[in-house]
This record gives sequence, structure tokens and C-alpha cells, in this order.
Amino acid sequence: MLIAKYQFHYSLISNPTKPLILFLHGFMGNIDEFDAAIKLLSDEFSYLTLDLPGHGKTQILGGDEYYRMANTAQALISLLDELNIAKCFLIGYSMGGRLALYLTLHFPGRFLKVVLESASPGLSTEVERLERIKRDAGIARKLIRDDLSNFLSNWYNQPIFADIKNHPEYDRMLESRLQNDPLELDKSLRLMGTGSQPSLWEKLPENTQPLLLLAGEYDQKFIDVNTQMAQKCNLSQLKIIKNAGHNIHLENTQEFVQNVRDFLSK
Repeated sequence: MLIAKYQFHYSLISNPTKPLILFLHGFMGNIDEFDAAIKLLSDEFSYLTLDLPGHGKTQILGGDEYYRMANTAQALISLLDELNIAKCFLIGYSMGGRLALYLTLHFPGRFLKVVLESASPGLSTEVERLERIKRDAGIARKLIRDDLSNFLSNWYNQPIFADIKNHPEYDRMLESRLQNDPLELDKSLRLMGTGSQPSLWEKLPENTQPLLLLAGEYDQKFIDVNTQMAQKCNLSQLKIIKNAGHNIHLENTQEFVQNVRDFLSK
């Protein structure tokens, strides 16, 4: 569907008797990111999935500014309008979680409850943001220069991903990631990365929607970040998920789904 300068590739499986969840994938993910979780939730929920800018089959028909978080968030609200979705649940993972938090704080009336998996509000200081922008630019250069499969192998060596390489679904996930265009991923990383996004720390106390924060027990960095978020953010609760690093919905799908179901159904 064409929304302003966005040609969104999306899938809407809707039943008027079932509440709807909008899922937002992480960096290098795509429309299929949450398939295993959706399979377990589909008896109770409708769902909307899509490729975010720079990923999958979604196309940007304008300049680089359309990859940025504020413009992407507005485009997603316009997509909900076009699909006649007044309110829905929202789940975002990592990059998609940062975007989901932005949506929650700027368009609170559109989302009933929100689940943020391994997400953050960005970086709080200008010094941190500038340092992260430099780091992301270096990663982006590797994306363009290196073979994508080698890049992915190095990417998943990061401590936050724990031992994801030993997961039985790891190869399938890699195959899905390889469908992305490195030039498009480069734009997403540089323009909607953690350093480039607006900091949301100061807006956390303004939150008005129930928030479930999920972090994997092996992902200490995001346990620390989410602990701080829970302290600052109204109506939020933090759950640490066993046997998982950063990618909880892959590494421990059953517990991820159980927490989502319990939270959304209350």
C-alpha cells in the first residue's frame, strides 16, 4: 500500500471478533519475524505485520528523511488509518521496539497495550548519541563492503545474542535476513539507529499506556536499560525471560507468547 512516500509491504489477517496486534520487527528482520509467536497467538488475536523501511519488500519513494523514526512513525499511523484500525495492541522487538516506544509516547490514543522486547528509549546525552552515530556508520560501511552472510555471522557474535547460533532455528533466521538489500539496511542503520533516533528518556514519565518490558536473562545490557525504563515509566512492568538473550521471541517462543497473552488478555 502506498502511504505518502512509503510503498508498504504488509500482511493483515483480521477477524472482527479478535483484537489486533501490530508487530514491528528488529534490524535486518522482515514481515516474517514473529511467525512462530503468531502461530501460537492466532486463535486469540488478529495481526498486522509489515516490512519496515530499509527492510524486505517495503520501498521508499522519497529521500533519506523517510527512513527516520518520526516520519516512519507518522507513516505507520497513516497506514492504520487507511486500514480502518482505530486502536490496536503493539509489539516491537529491538529496533522495532524503539519505534514502538516512539509511537506509544507520541500517539498514545492509538494503542491499547504495548509490549517492548529488548528495546530502549535511545541514548540520553548528545555525547553518547554522537559516539553511537560514528559506531553505526562504521557498521554500515561493513554492511556495504562485506559479504552479507559474513556480516551476519559477526553480528550474531555480539554478547547480547548469547548462544543464539546454537538455536535450531538460527539457520532459517539467517536465510530470512539474507533476503535484505545491504544498501537499504545501511540507510536504516544510519538514519533510524540508536544514535540517530530522538532520545525518549525524558518523555517516559509522560506515558499513559500499559507497557510490558521484556528482556532476556542473558542480555545484561538490556536488563539494565529496561530496569531504568521501568523506574521512570508510568504503567510499566519488567519481566526477565529465562533461557534467552536479545532475541526472546526466537530463543524462548513459549515463554514470550505466554507473557504476551497474559498481559494483553488482562
